[in-house]
Amino acid sequence: MSFTIIIPARFASTRLPGKPLADLGGAPMVVRVAQQAARIRSARVIVATDDVRIAEVVSDAKIETLITRSDHPTGTDRISEAVDALGLSDHSIVVNVQGDEPFLSPTLIERVAEKLVLHEDAAMATACHPLRSLAEARNPNVVKAVLDHFGYALYFSRALVPFARDAMASLPEEAILSAYPTEHPLYRHYGLYAYRASFLRLFPTLSVAPIEAIEKLEQLRALWHGYRIVVEVSDEAPAPGIDTEEDLVAARQLWAQTYGA
Repeated sequence: MSFTIIIPARFASTRLPGKPLADLGGAPMVVRVAQQAARIRSARVIVATDDVRIAEVVSDAKIETLITRSDHPTGTDRISEAVDALGLSDHSIVVNVQGDEPFLSPTLIERVAEKLVLHEDAAMATACHPLRSLAEARNPNVVKAVLDHFGYALYFSRALVPFARDAMASLPEEAILSAYPTEHPLYRHYGLYAYRASFLRLFPTLSVAPIEAIEKLEQLRALWHGYRIVVEVSDEAPAPGIDTEEDLVAARQLWAQTYGA
């Protein structure tokens, strides 16, 4: 199975400006992400950016890069532009790896891509894992996923869904998670996506969904318009991304512990 990994990278991060160029073990973060993705021998890795500074450091690291427009409303729109610029065929599989996740497992990337290949009725694939903390479940920055019996997404939300009505009313807080059935625990969505290139070309033409605007979750646009998203369920939580200065400090410590640099 061969596929294309596109890493969208913007310089203008709201909480951590210049994040793709932040040093991580002696190299810019976006380079570390691309190097991790490049461990997948069957994948072509490209960084799509709107900033020449990012493009230069990526090119210096011998990684393919592509300059895209700066006015894209979402990362998916940026990847859509890249798909056209690269001339990918409609049946190509494209994986969106975020440029702030240098610890993302190549194995999980491959599993999500393979999930889409095996489910021809899906336009997208993504990942989730069981939540083991009620505090995380109640955190609106932690996106929850609800799946159907066949492993397709029913909904994504910042709210605690599905809501265990009886457990919430009668159980002590530490016991609430145990009330969820083993066949459908509380799932945390992980922002790793695989798409068919044909759907990426279509995505920018779809109107913004009301539920997308409310939740601020762009994957809801696909569900709103009737496209299916198949979900890979992972047993373990993937390594954390980097959104703040505190996250960056923790990432540097984890990098040093993992790679000794």
